[in-house]
Amino acid sequence: MSKSPNKHNRIYAQATPLHKNLPDAIEKGQITPKDDPKTRAKSLNEEFEWDKEDGLRIWTFGPDNTGANILMDKTSGVQYMNELRESMESAWQWSTKEGSLCEENQRGVRVNILDCVLHADAIHRGGGQIIPTSRRLYYACKLTAQPRLQEPVFLAEITAPNDATGGVYNCLNTRRGTVIEEEQVAGTPLSVVRAHLPVAESFGFTAHLRGMTQGQAFPQCVFDHWAVVNGNPLEAGSKVNEQVLSIRKRKGIKVQLPDLNEYLDKL
Repeated sequence: MSKSPNKHNRIYAQATPLHKNLPDAIEKGQITPKDDPKTRAKSLNEEFEWDKEDGLRIWTFGPDNTGANILMDKTSGVQYMNELRESMESAWQWSTKEGSLCEENQRGVRVNILDCVLHADAIHRGGGQIIPTSRRLYYACKLTAQPRLQEPVFLAEITAPNDATGGVYNCLNTRRGTVIEEEQVAGTPLSVVRAHLPVAESFGFTAHLRGMTQGQAFPQCVFDHWAVVNGNPLEAGSKVNEQVLSIRKRKGIKVQLPDLNEYLDKL
């Protein structure tokens, strides 16, 4: 729950993760803001286990109105919600563009607006009151919903002589790589190793790989997917927490993670 600066309005919401395959479907254009609401609701129900009614309550996606995050109005019988919609959607675009952990784009988050207690006079519930309140609310929702850090992962395809594949495996192991397939090239003494390699571990990978295989291996990398980094980024001292703090320091923002009390209000 967050209160407006004038203390006359209160908004309640809750964050939940999207179905694991839904962000990919949104990014591939299979589910979009421009879809017919009824058709989209049917797809969400059949393919992603959504309640049929929920599919009709989507307000917007984000960031940029197209990203893999969804804002929903799940209120019942609240007056003036249509007046607030534009302000709350603006705050949503802002908050999804600058996530709560690293001020990077967020992905795979659904926020349900559950209830609003609003001032009867429109002058007390304008954009100047609702936008900052909604933004704080969205951050509070995410921080209380066990947020996780995601990292981009390459699909690395490495061609090397059969007797050099041991060096390929050793190089991948030191860089958190995961081999998914090894294939012999017919009629040649070569093998192709396919592996998932975190982008963060790819800097200097080619030189390292060549060094481990006496210059006999040739890699090609393309973006494949996003993966959740193991661990709780809010747990001080954890490896992923150190990653988050390092990113914040590199970006020149306050190194300490935001305090939930900055965003979450109480009655």
